[in-house]
Amino acid sequence: MSSESIGERLARCEQSVEENPSSARAHYNLGLAYTQLGKMDSAERAYRKALECDPDFLEAWVNLGGTLMLKWDFEGALAANEEAARRDPDLLLAHYNKGQALIYLNDPEGVVSAYRRVLELDPSHASGHYFLAVGLLACKKPADARRHLSRSIALGYRPRPEFFRELEKAERAAPQLPGPMRVLEFPSREDDTSKEK
Repeated sequence: MSSESIGERLARCEQSVEENPSSARAHYNLGLAYTQLGKMDSAERAYRKALECDPDFLEAWVNLGGTLMLKWDFEGALAANEEAARRDPDLLLAHYNKGQALIYLNDPEGVVSAYRRVLELDPSHASGHYFLAVGLLACKKPADARRHLSRSIALGYRPRPEFFRELEKAERAAPQLPGPMRVLEFPSREDDTSKEK
């Protein structure tokens, strides 16, 4: 069984767009082919054209966001994934990708919010727990970060060693709450009769 080369796939997708210029699916497939070739500007144009044809095409919103992330357009990536999430609030991938964009935009509270939503949708999402830990650490909540880090590891995620170092540093710097107070009691002079004997 012969498989289609990426060049053949691109030619097929371009022909499909020529034959069906109002087909959102044809433009979307062309965007996928361009993405596979690493032609992100062309992929972005194809996904945008797919969305002109069908603004409710959620996969096109998500892939547009992914393409913009690869182009380091984090504001654009965030906007595309926010639109996907607005159209389908339960679309886990849109919330996950929002969180990724917010990491690069240095918005730790937004990261926490995005990954809390991911975990509402899928409590066993291993990398969701990890990136929530990243956001919590940036919000100076190392104990909560440690809890989600532990959960991500239990679910099979393998965090970067740098994160462990940063978390340990934050835990050492965090103000320690006093533990239960222990009071030393000394007998009063009247109670100390052992020496009088």
